[in-house]
Amino acid sequence: MSEEDKDNKTEEASERKLKKAREKGDVPSSKEPGNVMSIFSFFILVLFILPVAGPSLAEVLGALLAQAAHIEVSAGATGLRDLGGVVSELALPLAFLLAPALATMIAAALFGVLIQGEVVVSTERIQPKLSKISPLQGLKRIFSTDTAVEFVKNLAKVAVVAFIGAQVSVGAVTAVWQSGGLEPVSLLLYLREKIALVLILTCSFLIPLAIIDIVWKRFQWLKKQRMSIKELRDEHKDSEGDPMIRRKREELRRERARQRAATAVPKATVVLTNPTHYAVALRYEAGLDPAPVCVAKGADLMAHQIRKLAAEHDVPMIENRPLARALYDSVEIDQTIPDEHWKAVAEILRYLMDLRARIRRAPPEGSTRRYD
Repeated sequence: MSEEDKDNKTEEASERKLKKAREKGDVPSSKEPGNVMSIFSFFILVLFILPVAGPSLAEVLGALLAQAAHIEVSAGATGLRDLGGVVSELALPLAFLLAPALATMIAAALFGVLIQGEVVVSTERIQPKLSKISPLQGLKRIFSTDTAVEFVKNLAKVAVVAFIGAQVSVGAVTAVWQSGGLEPVSLLLYLREKIALVLILTCSFLIPLAIIDIVWKRFQWLKKQRMSIKELRDEHKDSEGDPMIRRKREELRRERARQRAATAVPKATVVLTNPTHYAVALRYEAGLDPAPVCVAKGADLMAHQIRKLAAEHDVPMIENRPLARALYDSVEIDQTIPDEHWKAVAEILRYLMDLRARIRRAPPEGSTRRYD
């Protein structure tokens, strides 16, 4: 990627691009949590598992050495069977003794991966690519800024860990020389304590480094995923469609709605309004419709068109704000109105029938006759 391209990528990455990167296996990943958990697993082994499993392991191996002179291994295929029998007798006790150590290391490795929060399984990362074997790309990776940072970081880690080990070792050796009466049996326990001290001090140094590295790798990853304004626009077009095409589709839908309303509204029985924002045209013919049917509905400009058509064709208009809004939200065109609105609509239809029969009475509660 050229410097000019990098300068153009000033916008934060969209969720869609981040999702695609994760699907390809491109996630922020740090090696430091794995290093910390490896050292911590050794600390667990030295301090807790080795004291328990060590004597039993020494006993199993000692028994093998004691019987070594009496083990007979024949030549050829028989010898292989003899050797297999010896190994099988040894394998089960060793597996039982080493299982806690193996489980500890596996758990530490998994925790080192899971703690970073970005875990994906993708075959794309293991697919062969020519760029991975290209000498030019290899030189770019070797002399990149990321490689230089990793080299300095690893050099600093080695120096600090070496300093910790040297300090503890010098102190331990000095203490042994000064004690003068340290028994060989106690030497192993003393050595184990000092090794555990080196490991825990190393962990104490690596844990803050791992946290900083996780944050830094995520920052670098988000920076690499940045997008230019053109990329954001192109992605928006891909996901939402071209704005010009959307506008044309919207205009086409409105035109079809107007044509439908021009045909349906003159045949409507009543138009309910709210009073200018919403309009719902209902048709009800006794013996033909089981319930009032919505033949047209609209909001704002479309509502104005429905009211205009109703006025031109002498279709009664009733202003009932809550009912008009409720019907607009709950019923689709060519569908009967929901059961819960039957009573309110029936009262309005009865009122209109009384008017046609020249029976003068007040409109239903909450309704007003419109003449526009």
